[in-house]
Amino acid sequence: MASIHKRKHRSFFYCAFSMFDANTNRFKRVFRSTGILANNNRKDEAKEICRTWYNAAKLARKEKLSPDKAREMIEQCVSDVAAGGRLSADAAREIVALVVNDILKTAKLELIEQQTIRSWCERWLEAKAIEAEASTHVRYKRVIDRFFDCIGAKAKRDLSALQATDIMRFRDREAKALSRATANLSLKILRVCFGDAVKQGLLAVNPAVRVPVLKSTKESKRRAFTLREIKRILRACGNDIEWRGLILFGLYLGQRLGDLARLTWRAVDLESGEIAFTTRKTAKRAVLPLLQPLSDYLSALPASDDANAFIFPNAASATRTGTLSNRFRDILVEAGLVEPRTHESTGKGRSRSREASELSFHSLRHSTTSMLKAAGVSDFMAMQIVGHESSAISRAYSHLSTDDLRRAMAKLPDVTNA
Repeated sequence: MASIHKRKHRSFFYCAFSMFDANTNRFKRVFRSTGILANNNRKDEAKEICRTWYNAAKLARKEKLSPDKAREMIEQCVSDVAAGGRLSADAAREIVALVVNDILKTAKLELIEQQTIRSWCERWLEAKAIEAEASTHVRYKRVIDRFFDCIGAKAKRDLSALQATDIMRFRDREAKALSRATANLSLKILRVCFGDAVKQGLLAVNPAVRVPVLKSTKESKRRAFTLREIKRILRACGNDIEWRGLILFGLYLGQRLGDLARLTWRAVDLESGEIAFTTRKTAKRAVLPLLQPLSDYLSALPASDDANAFIFPNAASATRTGTLSNRFRDILVEAGLVEPRTHESTGKGRSRSREASELSFHSLRHSTTSMLKAAGVSDFMAMQIVGHESSAISRAYSHLSTDDLRRAMAKLPDVTNA
């Protein structure tokens, strides 16, 4: 059994319990400080910690104390103790976890992996350097660096010490220094980062998911292009055949500019009238029909013997998608759809976020969806085509063939006709 004691000349309650020693195959009696000041008002907190150690020791004897189970017990104990308001969750977690790891070590069981907030985030960034595009990794690193700066010395503490309040403080700081949109993006990146820690059993819960995104003060202005506007944009391309092709692909495939810029001839099967590729953002494999305007465009291009050659070599050579987005805006200016940007001071300061334009290359995706729905295509089918889908939608439409998609997409108007 476990019991609580006051020890002479000691300030804290001590817990006496039996810890299983795998070397001797016997229990040994130990005393461990609960970190709870020895006064009657706080005895229940000390008892809760002591009870957790006692139960952990019993499970260790039966070899049923896994790291995941240990973390679950620690978090439950921390929740109960911290509810009293006299001991912070961080302090309680460190005290309880230290002895639970001793119990695991003495029983020769797998220990709870020790990982600081900083070491985990850096480890996660290393993995993303392999998985993600270089520009995406740079964006992740900037967010993590600002997060470290926000939490300061706490970055050196155990990963389990991270709280939702730490994440919320960072989110609010991002919103004040940058913008609400940036704050929400930073929050989503932290959700992925610490969500991976949960998957690896390093955290019992993801503190970032407990922090809500900030509501925008303005409704999004982004809209779809009209059919007439798309024709004006194509005319504004002039002799730039490559940009004309990117715009047609953006409309008739409904995909992102970065994915289209990196398409190679290997993705194209003119005989079957299909194009297959993997999207960078969602890592989803897409097989879509080549509608007549796309087939006509590709057939008019010089043939390449290299299957790995880019369909849009100039766009593929751009180091950042932002460079392509700026070039597309120039085309919109030429088409008379947006005003040219000036470098005149607005008096708002550098920290003022730039107002988002209602029209961009992404608007072609909205155009695809809008035109499909206007033609009577179901919402689910339209989402499947442009890649806006939940796992439930994906399962429901896993039987869709390219012919199904072709019949739906054939309802899109031909913008190449004058």
